[in-house]
Amino acid sequence: MDDDPNGSRDLAAAQPGGYANFQLARALMAAGHAETSVREHAVKRIRQWTSVILGSADGSIVTGARTPVKGTPAWATLEVATGGFSTGKLLAGGSLKVHERLLRDEVASDAPESETRFALNTFFLTDEGLARLQAMLDSGRFDIDVPEEGAMLTIAWLVRESRSDIARALVDELTPYFSKLRFYPVPALQAREYGMRVCVEDVAAVLNRLRAVTPNPQVLAQKEAIEIWRPIYDRMVGLFLETVTGEMPRALKAADGAWQRNEAGGFTVTGGWPCARYPDGWRDRALALLDNCKNARALHVLCTRPEREGDSFASLREYLRKCASSPEALSGKDVGRIRLIVARYVAKRGLPDAPEREVCRQHQLRHAAAPTFEQISRQVAQRLEAFRRDDGLEDIASIVRPTDATEVASSGISEGTLVPPTLHRKIVRCHKGTIAELIQRNTVPSGEVLAQVLPQWTSTLRAAGIADPALRRLYASIYRAFRRRRSLLLLNLQSQVQIEELPWVAAISNLRRDDAAARQTATQVLAEVAQLAITAFPQAILPNKLLRELHALNDAAGLNLPLVEEVAVDIFMGRFSPKFLVAAKSAASVVQGSLYAAYYGIDALALAALPDPGQENEAARGMKPDALALLCASRAGVALEGWGTARNGMVIEQAQILTTHNLAVLFAQFGLDERLAAQLPGLARQCFAWVCGRLQIRVRQRHARLIHIKNSAYAWRQMVFVLSRCSPEGIKEFMAWAWAHLSEQPKAFQQRFNPALSGLEAVVAERSGAAKSLDVRPFLGWSQEAHWLMQDADSGAQ
Repeated sequence: MDDDPNGSRDLAAAQPGGYANFQLARALMAAGHAETSVREHAVKRIRQWTSVILGSADGSIVTGARTPVKGTPAWATLEVATGGFSTGKLLAGGSLKVHERLLRDEVASDAPESETRFALNTFFLTDEGLARLQAMLDSGRFDIDVPEEGAMLTIAWLVRESRSDIARALVDELTPYFSKLRFYPVPALQAREYGMRVCVEDVAAVLNRLRAVTPNPQVLAQKEAIEIWRPIYDRMVGLFLETVTGEMPRALKAADGAWQRNEAGGFTVTGGWPCARYPDGWRDRALALLDNCKNARALHVLCTRPEREGDSFASLREYLRKCASSPEALSGKDVGRIRLIVARYVAKRGLPDAPEREVCRQHQLRHAAAPTFEQISRQVAQRLEAFRRDDGLEDIASIVRPTDATEVASSGISEGTLVPPTLHRKIVRCHKGTIAELIQRNTVPSGEVLAQVLPQWTSTLRAAGIADPALRRLYASIYRAFRRRRSLLLLNLQSQVQIEELPWVAAISNLRRDDAAARQTATQVLAEVAQLAITAFPQAILPNKLLRELHALNDAAGLNLPLVEEVAVDIFMGRFSPKFLVAAKSAASVVQGSLYAAYYGIDALALAALPDPGQENEAARGMKPDALALLCASRAGVALEGWGTARNGMVIEQAQILTTHNLAVLFAQFGLDERLAAQLPGLARQCFAWVCGRLQIRVRQRHARLIHIKNSAYAWRQMVFVLSRCSPEGIKEFMAWAWAHLSEQPKAFQQRFNPALSGLEAVVAERSGAAKSLDVRPFLGWSQEAHWLMQDADSGAQ
């Protein structure tokens, strides 16, 4: 692929400024957006990318390093912008929070602003401060937003348990950062409890979403048009109809519904002509209506129709002004235009004073009077105010119920008003349930969101090996905060900071015991989460954020499964970490002899012959290409010399093929062939339908189209693996279904995508002995040349 579908970040080690400048430019463009939320987000991004650029320029930020901010330890929680770029901001530092200011006023009112955080950290080392922390530990009434905020609680627990030496050593390690970072927690009114029932967001976050709902200008303009301007327009038409002699004028329509034209090319109108007579008092009523229109315009400015040049409303108003002031100045063309406007009105709506017109008008007024989403969101937010902010809701029935009689007066919303689906989707984010229930409700729509929710559950499992309940709750809170850290962009196979590297976690790590029961529980959870992710999102590879949680469960279960992440093309330096080869060899033993191995041409014997990573000398190895990278480059038909985005993508994609990106390992470890036997054909069909739909999305930007192709190729690979686990009968039935499904797509797409399905069918036929396949080229997402699925943006498929 000749562009980078992963984001086109510059090689960070070489020129981090290019990507940062690009992101800053995008943020500056968004700063003028009409929506307040977009502008506010743009301001934040401008600040972030400015910091990245300035920090890189003066050397205070080293992009790609494990400690990118000079003078800051690896365990410090950094603000990380899109792509893994550190801004240099410490999330446990910065300006004082509200709770810090309150505490300063109480215990360190004389401390200068610059020394406040040092004073507060020091306070919590006093007898009074330690007593407060220990009370928090016992009650659980604390929050930890960033991991650093759990350090003082850990010290307080160590002191209480007479582990003073460990506590003193921890204090010595943290003291140099007392002025910069807060190591104390956020006080809470109630203890947080987590278990199997979790939620995507707490009540506070949903309240913020509801309060961010603003009136839709288009809806308000439509309400104004119906309630203010349409009645005025009706009255203007009525005044002109009073000036007609004979039958009322009416425009005629053709069979196709368009206005009918005569032989001269004009519109066909029957009936009399307006402006033929002016009844007594007509001029005064016309002037009064014009004044009414002027006054209404001074108060109501959302609807643009009254001032829209050429619109029938604006035209009729000006003709009414001319008739009321100097009717003799009307030309024949003017009268003809008035007649056409009035005739079309009568043909479309009937006479202004007709009973059926009044019924229609009342219906429109009732529709316009319906409450807006902003009004309903305020009412729902008021209901949510009764619940604790830092937790989800077990039942949301009372929140999404129709408006009752007691709420009408305070909300202005009529009784029986329903919560619309748009707001319901916001509210359900705080609805608690098991992971499976959240996926079923579509509250968890992707693996990324699953990874966001999972720590609420896994934190409890990881802390289960701690006997002391207070310390167990503290560890779980630190774990959840740690999982909110964003990953850094790292070069040279460096690993992200692990939770055990936090000094306050290391101080208590020997107190966590993972017994057989805990390992068994972690194994069961890992199996369940893997199965849920595969069945809920079969078209998507396991995202890196989710893999972080699976790694934690893997460690807790003591399984040592070789789970591998998706490698970013822009930081790939020509070699994979050792676990990739372990994963590839493990996968080869699972897929050997399968449809998957035949389709992608996997030689299990060649993989098995590669030297194990441990057999290579570390000093000699350096950063030279490893055996797996060389094999992947050979399979991709590229060389590993130099650096190139498309080349890197091709090599990485081959590694994903050989490792099956964790599918083989998980299927083999947890017996998913048997557990998912009934679901596998449906999962394969779901992947195929997703690929067909995604490739037909109309996008103009080349980069977006490349992303569609890459993700579709990854989904295709998922499909082939799942299909390979099906029975021969199941594979045969799938192929028949796939051809039928493809035949239902637009002809242009059928022609373009036919080679992919034909290639798969050829391999299936060869394996069944029905035919000898030709040289089949698998559907891949990366290519150094123009991809065969890339066509003109105006083609039928895209």
